[in-house]
Amino acid sequence: AGPYFPAMLANQWSRAGKAMRQGDRALQALILCSRWLIAPFIVGLLCCILLIIYRFFADLYELTIEMMKESWHDLVVGVLNMVDLTLVANLLLVVIFSAYANYIRKIEPAEHSQWPPGIANIDFGTLKQKLLASIAGIAAVDALAWYLDLEKYSDTSKLTWAIAFPVMFVVAMVLLAFADWLSRQSNIEPE
Repeated sequence: AGPYFPAMLANQWSRAGKAMRQGDRALQALILCSRWLIAPFIVGLLCCILLIIYRFFADLYELTIEMMKESWHDLVVGVLNMVDLTLVANLLLVVIFSAYANYIRKIEPAEHSQWPPGIANIDFGTLKQKLLASIAGIAAVDALAWYLDLEKYSDTSKLTWAIAFPVMFVVAMVLLAFADWLSRQSNIEPE
């Protein structure tokens, strides 16, 4: 074996190290490409928005046709249902933009100066807050619509749950905001 053995061993280790680095790079490339697996979900959510648009205008048409036959009470409930659809569509847009910006491609605000602020840079903390606020708003609108239709239901004890549901989301939103604030405070280094 002699003096050639250490050189031969070092050469084999070097080749093994290169192979491992190539394997790591291949794994990283595979993981990075897997972000495109979210694209079909984004397209599906866009299709859901189209369905919501269809439902919105169908409800608007029905509300317009029935307006003279219905009471103001039924008109308000119909309008609240349309507000509900609008809030759901807004929620979907927040999720779509966030998923696209976080997983597919970063959106550069300078390239899209005409876009409203807040669309391009939605971090995880902001996303949580927007999602919970949207869900709380949707639940509150549903609770209000349910309350206005109270005489149609025989079991009014469900009203408590209809009101507690959005309150639960508001409490969760406040707790998450507090947790995010604590997280930001712990990341600030003392001077």
